[in-house]
Amino acid sequence: MRQVDERLQRLLQPVVEMLGYELVGIEYFPSGHHYILRVYIDKASGITLDDCEVVSHQVSALLDVEDPIRGRYTLEVSSPGLDRPLFTAEHFQRFCGRQVKLRLVTPVNGRRNFKGLLQGLDEGKVTLEVDGERLDLPLEDIERARLVPQLAGEDG
Repeated sequence: MRQVDERLQRLLQPVVEMLGYELVGIEYFPSGHHYILRVYIDKASGITLDDCEVVSHQVSALLDVEDPIRGRYTLEVSSPGLDRPLFTAEHFQRFCGRQVKLRLVTPVNGRRNFKGLLQGLDEGKVTLEVDGERLDLPLEDIERARLVPQLAGEDG
């Protein structure tokens, strides 16, 4: 699925950026008898329903012309939300100091799921502090990662 996501990223990023938004990332996954194509967008002032509608219209038109996906799918355009997904190395650097939940493709020490304090990214490894222990996890082995929502007044 990563190859599909990367191909879609290259196709959609220029259009989303031309509209004045950041393309945070793309998820493409099965849902029943078809697939969901979820496109996350952001901008400094936040995302409104109108923003999602504008991007959805342009992306849908591009996908109709380019036809990069076989079969049925539903397009969803969304803000990243409080539990923002992390897709790129830049995301892991930008949100250093925040709590994250992540899932690995292959287990480390018998575990695939981790929740901890994001310490940063160096040489392709994400550093996470979990229960007082430092873990260096290869970025390429991360299946998915999300910020843990932070309520107003909470530290970290």
